[in-house]
Amino acid sequence: MEEMNVENNIKNLFGRNLKRLRSIANISQVNLAAKAELAHNFINDIESGKKWVSADTIEKLSRALKAEPYQFFLTDSKWNNQGAEIFSLYLDDFTDSIDKMVKDYRHRYLPDSPEVKEPENNDMDNFPFGKP
Repeated sequence: MEEMNVENNIKNLFGRNLKRLRSIANISQVNLAAKAELAHNFINDIESGKKWVSADTIEKLSRALKAEPYQFFLTDSKWNNQGAEIFSLYLDDFTDSIDKMVKDYRHRYLPDSPEVKEPENNDMDNFPFGKP
């Protein structure tokens, strides 16, 4: 485990990771505050290491950022190895968006087409157009 020095205390670590996750999500402090139902100056104080958070606040921030709570506590060296995991945070949202667009397209332009049954698992062999 990395040694925590005075400049790298837990509040600062949490604040850096909050800012990092917020940047990944491409969301402002104001928008994050609204999504998490928190004051935007509180978000600023957390990111600057001035304020600490409760478990309820961690849960609200996790939901708003679609992040796992432990990600707020990762050291910088751990983040350097987390690229695939960060990508996976948004993969579900991307998949849901594509599904919604396809359904909207079918509804608008192919209203008489039969509903396509969703595959029961994520096996790519069942992908409707073959393997990508």
